[in-house]
Amino acid sequence: MDPSELRKAIERFRILIIGRANAGKTTILQRVCKTRENPEIYNSAGEKIDPAVLMASRERGVHDIENEMVFRSNPGFVFHDSRGFEAGGQFEFDKVKAFIVRRSKERSLRDRIHVIWYCIPMDEDSRSFTEAEVKFFSQCDTGSMIVLFTKFDALYDDEFAELMSKGISRKDAEVLAPQHAKEAFANGPQLKLLYNRKGNQRPPRCHICLPDMDKDGADCGPLVECTAETLNDDTLTQLFVTTQRTTLELCMRYAVKR
Repeated sequence: MDPSELRKAIERFRILIIGRANAGKTTILQRVCKTRENPEIYNSAGEKIDPAVLMASRERGVHDIENEMVFRSNPGFVFHDSRGFEAGGQFEFDKVKAFIVRRSKERSLRDRIHVIWYCIPMDEDSRSFTEAEVKFFSQCDTGSMIVLFTKFDALYDDEFAELMSKGISRKDAEVLAPQHAKEAFANGPQLKLLYNRKGNQRPPRCHICLPDMDKDGADCGPLVECTAETLNDDTLTQLFVTTQRTTLELCMRYAVKR
């Protein structure tokens, strides 16, 4: 299908992003949409919400997953945001689960959630799963989900200190730390939980580690590539590839496949 016809039929690629406070969600979305501006927020009726009103609601602990976030730099993406389960407990868990189930049953492809990005921050205070997250991975249909281990560079500091304690020079430790962190993480508890089929009948499609997203020149290309590769619908893949503006090479590659 021609990209213009495809966009007319489905309109926008819809992503649900889930994560605790300070998980780096907004930064990632800004990188994907190639902007530093905050998104515009619309309610389920398509009415733009005043930022002051939205802030007041958040201060009262009110959060509506139905709201749509759109960046002016790339309106082809629409994002739904869940604050995760740290604040809402069972209520928030039930709300997110119901949202995913309801959207999956929408008759029109344009109204469904096309992919879920679940952010797990790896900084010092929150690098393990919460009890509610374990429950989410074991009970919810996560077949369209990619887990994003954000702030992954926090693990570099641990490995750097470990290497220095073994007598490695500072210069060499700085070079070696990222690879050591990746190797240690590959054998760590997070991935064992995610892909343990005894407790998780439908594990995520894949995961990705995202370091240094807050730095100038941060590369979200791996996330874009991972998302494109895990979509199991040719129409959605084409829509995503033509919507993203991170890598021209990806567009060319999928154009050749067609």
